[in-house]
Amino acid sequence: MTETVKIDFTHYQSAHCENGVVSNLMRYNGFDISEPMVFGIGSGLLFSYLPFIKVNHAPAFTYRIIPGLVFKRFAKRTGVKMKREKFKNPANAQARLDENLAKNNPVGLQVGVFNLLYFPDEYRFHFNAHNMVVYGKEADRYLISDPVMETVTSLSEKELEKVRFAKGAFAPKGHMYYPTSFPEKLELEKAIVKGIKQTCRDMTAPVPIVGVKAMRWVARNIRKWPKKLGAKRTNHYLGQLVRMQEEIGTGGGGFRYIYGAFLQEASEILKNEKLKELSKEITKIGDDWRDFAVDASRIYKNRNAKSNGYENIALQLEDLADREESFFKRLKKAV
Repeated sequence: MTETVKIDFTHYQSAHCENGVVSNLMRYNGFDISEPMVFGIGSGLLFSYLPFIKVNHAPAFTYRIIPGLVFKRFAKRTGVKMKREKFKNPANAQARLDENLAKNNPVGLQVGVFNLLYFPDEYRFHFNAHNMVVYGKEADRYLISDPVMETVTSLSEKELEKVRFAKGAFAPKGHMYYPTSFPEKLELEKAIVKGIKQTCRDMTAPVPIVGVKAMRWVARNIRKWPKKLGAKRTNHYLGQLVRMQEEIGTGGGGFRYIYGAFLQEASEILKNEKLKELSKEITKIGDDWRDFAVDASRIYKNRNAKSNGYENIALQLEDLADREESFFKRLKKAV
């Protein structure tokens, strides 16, 4: 396909890529669904610590559920039918993309960010769970609406193939997804309650690798790592924790802000004042996650040589765990 195909698609910037893609695709199809609403209904908020998975030579920390699950849950809970495909062969992946564009169907793609040429250098590292929309093609260049960017951009066929078939953890394998049919009206009330309950379950789960228990586990390890691993590796691990929080799209603090905005919208839809109060509380917790990130980054950038620095951030993380445990238990009761 070399002729020009340009779908009349409106680009809205968002705080996080997957929520933004879903919100933009829904808006294109005539449903005014905000980014926070997608995130909340899709139960995107999480904390997880996976020491057995290494990303950039450090344990995996994540502040969100695995890529693709927000859209999957959102679609299921609102009655939207969606199609997702992965490919072994890049030529097939490109042909399927071109086929959709020819039908005026913009699609979401999962890509690696290391070779995304329009990203600033400091954001380009091995992370394969970024999302974007392709909404057209001019000659051999694909038109890209990347929701974390201010404006639309483009990539050549070769450049797009490189990011669609990035190697490593969470390799996208040409992953492409798009909605195929919609209910006449989205039943938001039930979907919101389901989304909230799932997040409350995830964050208070009785297993050590997710939710507040995982936060406490990381806090205990922050105390142990300096002796066990030495300062250099400990600081590399802390760098990873903060990078996953602050730089991958939105991260820990930012996700709490989005969740606060979701609860505010949900309080109006469900006519539930309690959710409005809780929305302010999770926003304040988001502020304190930001403070935690600043203090941790001072340590690994060697601006805080105090020996009790590790102890201080471990205490901060434990305090955040206590507050989030209380918060999610009360939120569950509120719905």
